[in-house]
Amino acid sequence: MGNYLNPGNEGFTIIRNGTYVDKTGMIGLINQTIGTPQCLTCISRPRRFGKSFAAQMLCAYYDKTCDSSGLFDDLAIASDAQYRTHLNQYDVIYLDMTGVIGEASDMDIVPYIQRNVVRELTEQYPKLRVVEGFAATLANAVEAAGNKFVMLIDEWDAPIREAGSQPDNQRRYLEFLRSLFKNSAMTNKIFAAAYMTGILPIKKDGSQSAISDFKEYTMIKPRQFGAYVGFTESEVRRLCQDQCRDFEKMKQWYDGYAFREISSVYNPNSVIEAIRNDDYDSYWTQTSAAESLMGYIGLDFDGLGRITADLVGGVETKVDTKGFANDLVTFRDRDDVLTLLIHLGYLTYDETTQKVHIPNEEIRQEFTRAIRQVKRDDTIRRVRESEQLIADTVHGREEAVARQIEKIHGEESPLYYNNEQALRSVIKRAYFSYGDEYVMFEELPAGAGYADIVYLPKKDSVLPALVIELKWDQSAESAIEQIRDRRYPRAVSGYGGEILLVGISYDRESPAGERRHQCRIERYEG
Repeated sequence: MGNYLNPGNEGFTIIRNGTYVDKTGMIGLINQTIGTPQCLTCISRPRRFGKSFAAQMLCAYYDKTCDSSGLFDDLAIASDAQYRTHLNQYDVIYLDMTGVIGEASDMDIVPYIQRNVVRELTEQYPKLRVVEGFAATLANAVEAAGNKFVMLIDEWDAPIREAGSQPDNQRRYLEFLRSLFKNSAMTNKIFAAAYMTGILPIKKDGSQSAISDFKEYTMIKPRQFGAYVGFTESEVRRLCQDQCRDFEKMKQWYDGYAFREISSVYNPNSVIEAIRNDDYDSYWTQTSAAESLMGYIGLDFDGLGRITADLVGGVETKVDTKGFANDLVTFRDRDDVLTLLIHLGYLTYDETTQKVHIPNEEIRQEFTRAIRQVKRDDTIRRVRESEQLIADTVHGREEAVARQIEKIHGEESPLYYNNEQALRSVIKRAYFSYGDEYVMFEELPAGAGYADIVYLPKKDSVLPALVIELKWDQSAESAIEQIRDRRYPRAVSGYGGEILLVGISYDRESPAGERRHQCRIERYEG
């Protein structure tokens, strides 16, 4: 058992000893690529989305120096027709690039990798003919071993992310990968399959991928790997049942990522931590990615501050993801920033509408924390205005609320509304700083219908719950009447604190000079 060559199955054994969700179906997808032109796979995921778990699973499955049948025979992959064909049949080269960077220290990582892999190869195959080229030496090793390699590179992009100010190191690393995977004749001779995982898609040189033969699966287009990005809803529901945890709270906090044919995907690390601690909280703050959010949303691109406020308020925004250079430093415009935030997991992307939004309460809290530290005048003003709006609502200042909604309408939205959904977007923009005190629900099932927007106080908040009903071309009074008639407050009846009924209306037929937005606020008496 080596450090880089055939490290065995201990990593996956430890994973199985914990709370394990069966993701071995992914092995079947990789098996399907063996012996085909699609044998090079690159999957990018945010931090804490199980990338290393998947790499260790693959290592345990393919490594020929161990018997892993006891780890897999009771899992989904065991029913796959090719399960036994590839189980423990290959030499595995496993590179954890964050570990390599730490071990290599100030040395160039490429010769460090080559030297250590060749040393372990010669230990296992003493008659191996070592030649000048690393790829040629691997080809000789295939002949000596009688089997091809499976290469696993975990956090493949760590040298790209951490060498932003050292372009020569980036270039040498990318050239190393090219030497292994760009020449298809040599690649096919050496590798049965290669699997890379990282946070970013493959680095581009100009408009072209530096390693174009890899099939990429990203947070924007995960394709058939969508079910393996995180936990699916059925998996989370089963976990909650087994561990006696509140599924609805779990959904509110950690759901929100969605891909084609996969309706709900959850952050796996956060779900496991919430189960282990029996505490629904933001576990994102424990990742180093959280530290960089403020820097990205604070970049001086026109409109980024407004868009960030929209996102925090729950409003979707359009984004063009095609020009992103796949690094952490090359930003041309706000679309590049938003695309990076998709790859980091701060935003979720709808491929059909090409829009992004904040996926869940956990990430919304991180945005709320970060936005208060962005020292930009427009951001500071928006935060203050939103906080004042919440205070005016809580204290029943109807005219002040109507004026602020009118102001946001004029600043942030088209010159007219088309329906109540458009009015709802303006409301969410106006109340965007609610995250300090409230959790927001839209279309909440309540009584005899659905409440438009409900702001429910967090457990340590002393503020009242807000049940907001919106009306277009009707009166604010009619909105209040609907809240009462359809018994919307029942949606928060278990809350136990004070409830305010808020009716907001927009009348496009108002006479010239009269305010078109109206607000009525009443305390719910039960």
